[in-house]
Amino acid sequence: MKKILQLENLSIGYTQRKQHKIVAKDITVDLFGGELVCLLGPNGAGKSTLMRTISGAQKPLGGQVLLEGKVIHDLPARHLAKKLSLVLTERVQGGLLTAYEIVALGRYPHTTWTGKLTDKDHDIIQWSIEMAGANELAGRMLAELSDGERQKIMVARALAQEPEVMILDEVTAFLDLPRRVEIMQLLRKLAHQTGKAILLSTHDMDLALRSADRLWLLPKGGDLQVGAPEDLVLNGAFEHAFASEGVAFNRQSGAFQMYQSYQRTVQLSGKGEGMLWTKRALERDGITVSESANTIIEVQNDPDRWVLRNGNTSQQFETIYDLMSGIRREEVTL
Repeated sequence: MKKILQLENLSIGYTQRKQHKIVAKDITVDLFGGELVCLLGPNGAGKSTLMRTISGAQKPLGGQVLLEGKVIHDLPARHLAKKLSLVLTERVQGGLLTAYEIVALGRYPHTTWTGKLTDKDHDIIQWSIEMAGANELAGRMLAELSDGERQKIMVARALAQEPEVMILDEVTAFLDLPRRVEIMQLLRKLAHQTGKAILLSTHDMDLALRSADRLWLLPKGGDLQVGAPEDLVLNGAFEHAFASEGVAFNRQSGAFQMYQSYQRTVQLSGKGEGMLWTKRALERDGITVSESANTIIEVQNDPDRWVLRNGNTSQQFETIYDLMSGIRREEVTL
């Protein structure tokens, strides 16, 4: 794989009253073409500062960022725009511009001082729109598009720059789940099909674990951890980075769970999805499942119902909500 971006002994942060405030330091990592890399970390770890430093918008406090072997902060703006594109969270105001015209703005680093677009430019614009899956959006006004549709157009504009690396900062932050999945699938496809290096900062840990080729994991006050999502889960780096009072990362399920103080137990019998979701509902209320418990909950199918047996008594419920409501109202003794 082609090495496109290099971070060498990088220290990031900001200057306040002529004093340097280092947020993270000693960052040494490479970004390769053809990979989707997700940057993850808790709030305050320095993700946004790192993204600004990598994109050339902010100077490092130490070390350097190299783009194809050249110090990124020394590159002329026009040259940098040909090599690196940036997509931000902020909602772009396009005035009366169409989506096609917004994408066309990505070609201006390649045009002459007149800004006139050639046939080649229009071909690249159309290709970018097609790659972003936005053909049906091209003729519409930007102001008419939904947030998810806008982000597709912003990705297309970034592609139209023909960059070697694409930097995207929280571009899925305000999208609903289907649109987040769609954008992540699009970015993964673009990285693999175009050979571009794509770095995405995100808080969507589940999608990052499922979509990224590699993770850059930045814990608060710690060293950057790099690897395949599965490697960082197995070696405990992911769990450590997001360790928090009241929350734990479950390696088996790949999800975060709230700590519970389990004070009651039940037996749970049955099969299918109803078992899984009943167990989740019970755990949410501090009730754990044990084969030695006296109280038994049977999950029955066709029709769906829940039967609770305790000694010689039994009660029947039509929904999980009814079951849990009965337990909370102490109509059921566990």
